[in-house]
Amino acid sequence: MRLALISDIHANLPALEAALASVRSEAPDAVYHLGDLVGYGPWPDEVVALLRAEGIAGVSGNYDSTVALDAEHCGCRYEDPLQERLSHASFEWTKQRVSAATRWLLGALPFRIDLRPAGGHASGPRLVFVHGTPTLNTLYWTEDRPDSFFRKMAGHAGLKDGDLIAYGHTHLPYVRRVDDVTYVNCGSVGKPKDGDPRGSYAIVEHQPHAWSVRIVRFDYDVARAAQAVRDQGLPSELADLLVSGGAVVGPDS
Repeated sequence: MRLALISDIHANLPALEAALASVRSEAPDAVYHLGDLVGYGPWPDEVVALLRAEGIAGVSGNYDSTVALDAEHCGCRYEDPLQERLSHASFEWTKQRVSAATRWLLGALPFRIDLRPAGGHASGPRLVFVHGTPTLNTLYWTEDRPDSFFRKMAGHAGLKDGDLIAYGHTHLPYVRRVDDVTYVNCGSVGKPKDGDPRGSYAIVEHQPHAWSVRIVRFDYDVARAAQAVRDQGLPSELADLLVSGGAVVGPDS
């Protein structure tokens, strides 16, 4: 089984279109998304519609569930006042503009998906897909967490040796192995935060006695996305962050 895993599209249609074109060249058996389809970008309805047209299933991100429930905020963590302001502005913009059909589809996304490549009739490795962690889609699971945190999350997910769990939410891709469990953060298709404006996704493949994992970076029309952010009345800083790959650009940077 060879899978492509995309995450954190954030209503960035040009990035999603480029990601799917890149994914096709990888010839996976299936594609799954790991949530946060909307928010920050200007194409929430179009992104959800394209994923549906492509038959791509996936899990609910915190932005998806909070928009669907018309929550007060997205449950995001803020590192500074600028992030907080941009998040609140984007969240209100998104809630006001998503269609009823998109809202329903976002609300119907499951919290978690489990796959068994060898079938459920016998023991074997398992893939688990969540957005943030197995406990909350708002908790940030960064690469610098200690092994004890990874083991704690494995326990919450019921993972065993040979299993793989994939997630997003932080927009920072990585692959780690703790004991005999593989942990994959797929990064972000539409809103990278590592200073690289290219999107990212993961290719995972089950091989005998091991998982092969590769993070793929791809180019997309960042200028088109940034201009649409500005044209649709979203904060211009969000466009700047797309161009810089998430790096804050200012007079002292």
